[in-house]
Amino acid sequence: MTSEEAAYIAGLFDGEGSINIKRGIEKKKKHKNKLGYRLSNSMRISMEITMTDKSVLIWVHEVLGVGTLKPKTVRGTRKDGTPYLKQYKWRCVFRDAYLVSCALFPYAHVKLDKIQKVIDYYASRDLKVFNNKVVSLDEYKESMNLE
Repeated sequence: MTSEEAAYIAGLFDGEGSINIKRGIEKKKKHKNKLGYRLSNSMRISMEITMTDKSVLIWVHEVLGVGTLKPKTVRGTRKDGTPYLKQYKWRCVFRDAYLVSCALFPYAHVKLDKIQKVIDYYASRDLKVFNNKVVSLDEYKESMNLE
């Protein structure tokens, strides 16, 4: 991805995107205790862009190389009785959200605080699980002269 592509996607994400970060208790199924599940304090992280222009989201999906692109269910009609335009949603979760956050970090403005939270959460983890595809945030900042 070029820096121009990353900057464009960051701007698009600032305007049309959202980041959801939620920590909570979840049931993990298929465990061998008498309940059949265990409780886990889990973190849910997702990034998404929803819009009516499918071609832009196809391009975002191809450039980033992660996430899913699906039509979004829109119910009802406007007050004047006309139907809403069909919407599409690009979405990525967990480690893919971390990779996208690292790419958008230098260019984001509006969503920068949430992007920083995603980066901070995963930067504190063991990066071996990323198959050597990720550099540390400090190394990235040094290489880009952001400090």
